[in-house]
Amino acid sequence: MKKLEMAGIGFTCGCWPLAPQKPTLIFIHGAASNNTFWNSQVMALSETANTVALDLPGHGASTGPGRNNITEYADVVAGFIDHIQAPRPVPCGLSMGGAITQRLILDYPDRFSAGILINTGARLKVTPLIFEMIERNYADFVKSIFSVAISAKTDVERFRSEIEASVLCQPAVASGDFRACDAFDVTAELGRIETPVLVLAATDDRLTPVKYATFLADTIKNAKRVTIQDAGHFSPMEKPHEVNRAIQNFLNTVTIQPV
Repeated sequence: MKKLEMAGIGFTCGCWPLAPQKPTLIFIHGAASNNTFWNSQVMALSETANTVALDLPGHGASTGPGRNNITEYADVVAGFIDHIQAPRPVPCGLSMGGAITQRLILDYPDRFSAGILINTGARLKVTPLIFEMIERNYADFVKSIFSVAISAKTDVERFRSEIEASVLCQPAVASGDFRACDAFDVTAELGRIETPVLVLAATDDRLTPVKYATFLADTIKNAKRVTIQDAGHFSPMEKPHEVNRAIQNFLNTVTIQPV
């Protein structure tokens, strides 16, 4: 796995340069996170696809301010995809990253032959308590992630170092991320999506419950839903083999056209 930076955006990738004959999975992290969240996917899926996980502005190794608007983040990701000349890009986002992915395939329908939505929704209202915790004591907010975002069936200690590394973010940036989520709502737009979409849910996800995925899969014309058992909101970390298999199976069933 390689760590690179281009045009102020830090990212990891399974190989570099990117192979022109392969599709490129563009992994987009969630609120207050960074690209280390996707390490298991970047490594495991690099045999059959280019795998790229970026840090959004203000996160990880990326410079510039964070945003408080999903459309602005989507435009940044679209520009990054152009900059690295990613062959046959397939955006894959979790939670806020899933909102960004929805915005990408809605706003740039001719650029993406497929999309992957993980533990996300068409609307992502945020409880005011999250903003209060971030403002009052960010360390406590980070600690709360272990009790809320992970299934009770997951051995937290197995993933503690990875999760702590993936939620290193300035409080102001984290607050902007959650404000972007709180304002996000594409429920009236999903019917426009013609792109094949994989919708991944997790049985023990308390932040974006399975009903969110059910709505996405029922409303998007060419959607396929897969539910990961015994995992929470962080299912790509908790159940990497199951998530990777679902992504691989999806890629095997769609035709990723060159842009």
